[in-house]
Amino acid sequence: MRMLRWTCGKTMLDMIPNSVYRKNLKVRSIVDKLREEWLRWFGHVRRRPLNASVRRVDALTVDGVRRKDRPTHRREDRIKLDLKELLLTEDMTSDRNAWRARIRIDE
Repeated sequence: MRMLRWTCGKTMLDMIPNSVYRKNLKVRSIVDKLREEWLRWFGHVRRRPLNASVRRVDALTVDGVRRKDRPTHRREDRIKLDLKELLLTEDMTSDRNAWRARIRIDE
């Protein structure tokens, strides 16, 4: 955000909300960009053959109890929530171009 403010010639003292800078410069929020990258990687992994090493690692489960200070959400949980929010299914990953168009979050 500091770079966006600098590009517009403003400082934090001008008290302009971050959304104004993002809208003027057509920059998406970091949360949306991360979600898009996670779903892009998810689609890449799902298109790989079942015997590919990345698919085997993705299916790997570790037994045990998570430490008390660890986050409650796992990567898989976040992806499931994102798929549900964007009305996507795992079957849609087979067509790469359509998948990339669907996961793109425009403001």
